[in-house]
Amino acid sequence: GACAVSGPVTCRTGEKRLVAETLYLGAAMGDGLVGDADWTGFLDDWVTPRFPDGLTVLQASWQWRGANGKIVEEPSRVLYLVHAGDEASERKVEEIASEYKRRFDQEAVLRTRGAVCVSY
Repeated sequence: GACAVSGPVTCRTGEKRLVAETLYLGAAMGDGLVGDADWTGFLDDWVTPRFPDGLTVLQASWQWRGANGKIVEEPSRVLYLVHAGDEASERKVEEIASEYKRRFDQEAVLRTRGAVCVSY
């Protein structure tokens, strides 16, 4: 059956309402791929200091249409962050996306966000 969501997410007792952000980070560069050491350096320098309480990284493969109209297929990483949704957290996510584009010569970083209910 189909599932439709309408209106804001309502959290249950004991759950905390937070924001989940997903960044889709392509690994193809003009001269090869973002290497493991470069990725680890980026995590250590830019991501972990901004979200020291935790994050999730997944290996993935994606395709998208570049500015030149061609379909690009490339290995990628998916960075999943959960945060308070305040201005400081939003700024940190934007800094991560901007630095990734700059450091690894990326045309774009796809960013999605939504409300989630969290319990531990």
